Amino acid sequence: MAFRRILPVMGFLALLTGCAGGAIAPNYTSENPDIMRIGNERPADPQVTTESLGSYCVKVTETWSEQGETPDGQTLWALSTQRKVVPCN
Repeated sequence: MAFRRILPVMGFLALLTGCAGGAIAPNYTSENPDIMRIGNERPADPQVTTESLGSYCVKVTETWSEQGETPDGQTLWALSTQRKVVPCN
């Protein structure tokens, strides 16, 4: 009788153990290092640029922001882009 009570618990533990063993290791790489970096020092912000799009211009401001850290303690940096319509000079 006690075996019938323990059997579902043992099955659940076996299922939990099997699923945990196949966890995928995180991959902190990017095919484009211009948008994501790993390191403890903040990358330098690119210069602000103005792009002409014909009848109007766009001011492009890019900044690096901290997005957490890797399991080994390195900082993740992501590039954020802000665009603003400005008059062409």
